[in-house]
Amino acid sequence: MVTEGFRIRATQVDDWQEVRALRLEMLRDTPIAFGETLQDALGHSDSEWRMRAARGTAEHGIALVAIDPAGRWVGTMGGYVPDPATGALLVGVYVTPDHRGREAGVFDALLAAIQDWARGEGDRLTLHVHEDNSRARAAYLRRGFTETGHRVQYVLDSSAMEIEMVKPL
Repeated sequence: MVTEGFRIRATQVDDWQEVRALRLEMLRDTPIAFGETLQDALGHSDSEWRMRAARGTAEHGIALVAIDPAGRWVGTMGGYVPDPATGALLVGVYVTPDHRGREAGVFDALLAAIQDWARGEGDRLTLHVHEDNSRARAAYLRRGFTETGHRVQYVLDSSAMEIEMVKPL
């Protein structure tokens, strides 16, 4: 998919170095948004990064990236189906600070592509967002997600919660 100022595509195993670089950027930028610490990510082997890059071609899963004309990775979103009852789960959402906002369009283009994928997996898209990540919660609410009332414990801090949100497709 090509949009104005960037293109979107699924990641592949050979993208492992770019996947690693963007993941480390994500963890530095918004440490509470992902179920992994920067320190843990820095310790992963090359084979772990290759496996993560291959998620773009996984059965019942997807990993997408937005790439600007200079080849810089400026955003990513992923999805997978943990079980049939849950259906499609949105994960790993990140847009670089200089490509954020409705005018840039990266978030919306990635989300549209994830929603297209998710329709093949069921009739809704679910996500979990850290209770303190108000910027992300607001972005999801503006795009049709609603809070279900269900909370799950945040994997990196048992005193914090993640809010479940869902969008019918």
